[in-house]
Amino acid sequence: MHTALLVIDMQQGVVEGCHDAHGVIERINDLSRRMAEAGAPLIFIQHEDDELVRESAAWQLADGLELPEGAVRLAKTYRDSFEATDLQGMLEEASVSRVVVVGAHSDYCVQTTTLSALIHGFDVALVSDGHTARPSPENSELTAEALTAFVNSRVATLRYPGRTIEVVRAAELAF
Repeated sequence: MHTALLVIDMQQGVVEGCHDAHGVIERINDLSRRMAEAGAPLIFIQHEDDELVRESAAWQLADGLELPEGAVRLAKTYRDSFEATDLQGMLEEASVSRVVVVGAHSDYCVQTTTLSALIHGFDVALVSDGHTARPSPENSELTAEALTAFVNSRVATLRYPGRTIEVVRAAELAF
């Protein structure tokens, strides 16, 4: 298996107030089960900072999110899941060449990690209905749905030398 699933920041304190959080959790659970059955590495990435203190209620995985047997948890402190973590090494050790990206928030850690994965040499599949956001606090016209759609549209138009980039619905993801 050359594909890994990256579940980014699907934590209790992160998904509160996010659009369709329950639906996103269900789709992530389905993907996790399917990919685990296929033998794919599953990496659940959890953000830590002054508001998301390790082991606090807000830091915990979101209610309803399943952690399949064999899944790995990885702590991060930046929007980029590769920065100051061993994510690159973990993926290389598992001979991963393609990452499937899901999680929260679309316009922050999901987008940043997706772009970083390309820079780090990985093909990317962004699951269009597998990430979520909150409405923009700075601009009331930027709904959560609009932010997620914007990230999907931007990633769908990316081109990167030697990389395959796809934006695909969870039910249509092939691996």
